[in-house]
Amino acid sequence: MTWVVADTSALVSLGVVAGADPDPIDILLDTVSVFVPDTVLTELESVAAHDDAAAEAATSVLDQRAAMTVESVTLEDSFPLDDGENAAVTLANERGADQLLCDEFNALAVVHASLADSRLVTTPLVLTALVRNDRVDAADAARLLDRIGETRSWDGNSYVERARETLDAES
Repeated sequence: MTWVVADTSALVSLGVVAGADPDPIDILLDTVSVFVPDTVLTELESVAAHDDAAAEAATSVLDQRAAMTVESVTLEDSFPLDDGENAAVTLANERGADQLLCDEFNALAVVHASLADSRLVTTPLVLTALVRNDRVDAADAARLLDRIGETRSWDGNSYVERARETLDAES
């Protein structure tokens, strides 16, 4: 089974559409082993304490925490990003994860350069992979991507635009 470490940003993105039909976080949790650093869990709890769409998304993810494996890691003091990305990259490297799921679009180059062997994937890429693997219809994935993008303010994001192009070609 594929082994994925998830960061706060991507989990919040997926949480935006939790409960939708189809529900990509349910599909992900059913098809891969998802590992989350305890630091990410703490960040999700912090986000959930607010009163906005991100809080609702984080709460939806926290409701699924039993389906994820939570592990502790020692943070790398010199890592140039926040503790969540630090912990996710560290866990992915320590455990040799197949993939690191992260939506920190402004820092993906740093995240990518910090990974030893894991492949960096984003939520838009996960949605296109679900289509390619016949788990989600392309039109449904496009609708989910639009909903996530509106909530997460992804207008003009090149990763999102590339995913939209892919989904349009699949329709």
